[in-house]
Amino acid sequence: MSFSINILQGLLQELSGVLPADTAPLFTITRVLKLEEGEVYIREGDLSRKLAFIEKGIMRAYAEKASGDDATLFLRWEGQLIASHDAIIQRQPSRFVYRALEPVTMLEIDYDKMEEVLKDHPEFEPLRNYFLMKMLAEALEGLEGFVFLSPEERYLRLVDSKWGVVNRVPDKYIASMLGVTPVSLSRIRKRLHARGRKPEEGN
Repeated sequence: MSFSINILQGLLQELSGVLPADTAPLFTITRVLKLEEGEVYIREGDLSRKLAFIEKGIMRAYAEKASGDDATLFLRWEGQLIASHDAIIQRQPSRFVYRALEPVTMLEIDYDKMEEVLKDHPEFEPLRNYFLMKMLAEALEGLEGFVFLSPEERYLRLVDSKWGVVNRVPDKYIASMLGVTPVSLSRIRKRLHARGRKPEEGN
């Protein structure tokens, strides 16, 4: 059995008391998916409603600009969910590209099939609600970061949440996600170093 299934079964039991042995109707519609480094998971304009739990690796969501450059929307890594907010929540084509930054292993579920299962098994509904609330909370957190935090504070929040992930992602993507240039990111790091804050102090 997939390690990811064990985690999600435990989460479902915690949320609604459903025992792992009773989750077969839900997890029989999942599949383990592996992506190579650089492989696209969701393309711009894609309408497929799929949701995945990342077991290993890092995913990047970004928008392609007319200039040929791109802007990083967010990163997702081990233990997090990846899905097109546009397709899942708004039933619209994805505005972003979702690509693997390194080899990725995920547990994927077809969201439409999951909704069919939920008609006969409403006891699984708390897990779907958890997925949706998690997606909305992450989107809101990113928006609030740009409204209330400085680029330096946004960087520190990212470092504190997962330094090991930051260290695996090219600086240009980190800078883009923070809304700064790579040069500005370098200056932020130098200021932190001068104040005695080391990256290793993050998690």
